[in-house]
Amino acid sequence: MPEPLKNLLHAALVGDMADRIAANAPAFDEQRFMRLATDGLDSLELMERSALIRDALFATLPDDFIEAAAILKASLPTLARPGLSGWMLLPVNQFIAARGPDHFELGLDLLKALTPHFTAEFGIRPFIHRDQQRALAIISGWLDDPDQHVRRLASEGTRPRLPWAMRLPQLVKDPAPILPILTALMDDPEDYVRRSVANSLNDIAKDHPDMVAAFIAGHIQGASSERRRLLKHASRTLLKKGHAQALANFGFGASASLECELRLVNGEVMFGEGLDFVIRVTNAGKAAQSVMIDYAIHHVKADGSLSPKVFKCKSIMLAPGQSQAIERRHAMRPITTRRYYPGQHRIAILVNGAESASESFILKMPSPDPS
Repeated sequence: MPEPLKNLLHAALVGDMADRIAANAPAFDEQRFMRLATDGLDSLELMERSALIRDALFATLPDDFIEAAAILKASLPTLARPGLSGWMLLPVNQFIAARGPDHFELGLDLLKALTPHFTAEFGIRPFIHRDQQRALAIISGWLDDPDQHVRRLASEGTRPRLPWAMRLPQLVKDPAPILPILTALMDDPEDYVRRSVANSLNDIAKDHPDMVAAFIAGHIQGASSERRRLLKHASRTLLKKGHAQALANFGFGASASLECELRLVNGEVMFGEGLDFVIRVTNAGKAAQSVMIDYAIHHVKADGSLSPKVFKCKSIMLAPGQSQAIERRHAMRPITTRRYYPGQHRIAILVNGAESASESFILKMPSPDPS
């Protein structure tokens, strides 16, 4: 079994934090910090542990944020010595998020200094929530920073629906203010940054599909292979949903001339095994067609209703009259994000976003072990 995430914050790490802060603040009470930061630590989950350590920072760093920020900045690593890094900086993010917005530019500068050693995307969001215009003006000054982590913070920290982080309701409602940031970073030399741009656009697409489809259309003409890959990744939700403009952006036209057949190899699946199926797609038209093939598994829920989940399959080019068969196995095994129920499920094949064939199958659960 993998190590629980909560164990990333542990007593030994707290001890290292204390040593590295004390090296830059002789008045820092290491023992008090250790006592407060580890009291009941083992019984808490990851974010609760981080909050406990943050509260210990509140109690032991100076009340004056300017003084506290100077200590934290001095405690970051240098080439000459170790410092606060990795998961130690999650509670530091929370500390800055709580105290920093009252010292706006200083707080953002500290997060910029922190992000090469651990992401600052969580700490930056209260600043955007407090004063979006001011925060975005400062963040926009980071777009040409030589450090890729700082550039990525500009895109990742402004994502409207960043997972695990506070949502930014103003940007969910109107993401237009961050489009210039995403445009500026779209051709960044680092894939690490470009993927963040794609994820931000995909976030926006969940609330503003037409806006993102139009944005892609405006930036795909003459795009490099790297930019085209970014734009396609940014369109993944729209493509799965069969958004007409998003499909057209990548040359996937209407599916009227495409014929699809689906054959299940096994109509009954034992949980822990897989559904085997064959898809055959034929271009019945008079012109070559780009074809994007996905499939949706409609899972049975506890109340007996069906809930679809779309999976990528394959993109191909078919000449007029050409057919292609594709064999696939879809595993039906335990995962942390879904609970499976026995009964009649459905698989549907999506050709250029349109459902083109479907079949039902039965999912069975193994008998309980009598022992």
